[in-house]
Amino acid sequence: MKQKVVFIINPKAGVKKKMDIPPFIKEHFSSDINYDVIVWKNKDDFKSIQQQILTNSYTIAVAVGGDGTVNQIAQTVNHTDIALGILPFGSGNGLARSIGVPMDIKEALNLIAKGKIKKIDSGLINDVPFFCTSGVGFDAHIGTLFASNTTRGLKSYIRIIWKEFFSYQAQDYKLIVDGKEENVKAFLIAFANAGQYGNNFYIAPQAVMNDGIIDVCVLKPFGILSAISLLIKILARKANVSKHMQSFSGKEIKLIRKEAGPFHFDGEPGITGNEVIVKVVPNTLNVVSNL
Repeated sequence: MKQKVVFIINPKAGVKKKMDIPPFIKEHFSSDINYDVIVWKNKDDFKSIQQQILTNSYTIAVAVGGDGTVNQIAQTVNHTDIALGILPFGSGNGLARSIGVPMDIKEALNLIAKGKIKKIDSGLINDVPFFCTSGVGFDAHIGTLFASNTTRGLKSYIRIIWKEFFSYQAQDYKLIVDGKEENVKAFLIAFANAGQYGNNFYIAPQAVMNDGIIDVCVLKPFGILSAISLLIKILARKANVSKHMQSFSGKEIKLIRKEAGPFHFDGEPGITGNEVIVKVVPNTLNVVSNL
């Protein structure tokens, strides 16, 4: 099938200084491929953008922005034949990194032109789709604070983590993984379709994106002296062997906590009740991948 590509540009997303993207695409994208550009200026206009993506015979829809933009375009093309492409302009770029998209924009354009497609699973957390990671606990708490912060980027994210780390209290949860019950006390619980949050922070290095399961990572309470060794393991893709990490895997997970609270999906914040249901949905999303 002849390629037809649409680039959806979120000018407000991410932290990289934006070049004038449409001329950059014109200069560096293959002249043999038919493409359109849509600038997503108003958050309330997304329904009309979705309609354009789904009704114009596109083979690839490219999210140009951060993880939130990527998640929304991925939700749009999920369960369709349209593949998700990514030009990474975010602070984390979790899904982009997980599927091998180069962080260099010119190289990412070249990857899209090659059109190498791979199919991956998706997840649902209380019926909200995610493609990389979701979870509850400290990371969801930080995600909520970061979303309302006026300054973006990794430095800002680390600053918030440092401020909140010493006061945040681990919580008690009941986990039911494919019918097997476990009571845990956790600093955070991550549900991983992919291995990392973004920025190569690998919370679940064992995760595979097309194996039909969700990896459940329970980070147990740990002291300040253990934080550095834990961080080293996360960056070295060895978090799953840490004595502070308890891992499960399954197709359907039920989590029960004492009260409603925050959760995140691909880094985007939300609030949900005391019961959280996480499911894997196999082979739903086509992605332009370098894997």
